Amino acid sequence: MRQPSLAKLSVYVALGSNLAIAAIKLAAAAVTGSSAMASEGVHSIVDTLNEGLLLYGVKRASRPADLAHPFGHGRELYFWSFLVALLVFVLGAAVAFYQGWLHVLHPAPIRNPAASYLVLVASFLFEGISWLAGFRAFRAENDGVTYFEAFRNSKDPTTFTVLFEDSAALIGLVIAAVGIASAQIFDAPRLDGVASLGIGGVLAVSSWLLVRETKSLLIGEPASPELRDGILRIAADDPDIQRANGVLTVQMGPRQVVAAFSVEFREGLSGRQLEESVARIEAAIKQAEPDVANVFVKPQSAETWNARVDGLRSDSSEHFRS
Repeated sequence: MRQPSLAKLSVYVALGSNLAIAAIKLAAAAVTGSSAMASEGVHSIVDTLNEGLLLYGVKRASRPADLAHPFGHGRELYFWSFLVALLVFVLGAAVAFYQGWLHVLHPAPIRNPAASYLVLVASFLFEGISWLAGFRAFRAENDGVTYFEAFRNSKDPTTFTVLFEDSAALIGLVIAAVGIASAQIFDAPRLDGVASLGIGGVLAVSSWLLVRETKSLLIGEPASPELRDGILRIAADDPDIQRANGVLTVQMGPRQVVAAFSVEFREGLSGRQLEESVARIEAAIKQAEPDVANVFVKPQSAETWNARVDGLRSDSSEHFRS
């Protein structure tokens, strides 16, 4: 399973940018004593670690299927992406909250604020370059839909995780700049700590959104409606299929889908004809939709299929009510 070069490139760009930015921010925090700058430095360290984990997940997920994992290792990327989302909160938000609260309780004036502004401008430039790379990769996979819809519908966590991290970083830089400037203008060092708390809040929200989406992918989301409708039409067009009742799909990786069909075959088909029909359907689907890695066809009446779907709807209703 190959990852698209644009998505992978965006991770490398983000990794290099965050590594450089982290060193600059931490050096500036040591010189100025700014709590917001220290929080931003930790934020960049966490982002650098996260990009490394994403690249590791991409490598692990690309391994071919084997007897222990007959459907491949695609979901391993979802696991590492989920871990990244947790790290944003545990290491990023928690440290920012701690730094901010400590500075609010024990405020200290910022030394050499000009160095902080210089670092913030340089960091914004690097983060902007990384954000543009992530945005292009994200839009390339989700053209024609809104940003929020693309985030909810995306099956590749590498693109939306990098974009979310960079977006949070840019917002954090703005908050840090406002906090440092306010602390200097109003001679109120506590405002620097308040900015650090604000950065922690941004990271906490980002982490929650990433955890929610990657958890859904890790548990198992269906493929897009367009893909499901397309492969169902292919099955229905086979000459030996009397009726294609429906299809269940599960996303095993960004570009790895398993599909299970419920169909009614024509009466009087031999075992050999049934086998040939299934082979034709599978070949046609894989030609039209290369992301479909495995196809399973189950002979089933429409009544049995509808009862199964009704049961799923009932289970879903009970889940939401509980």
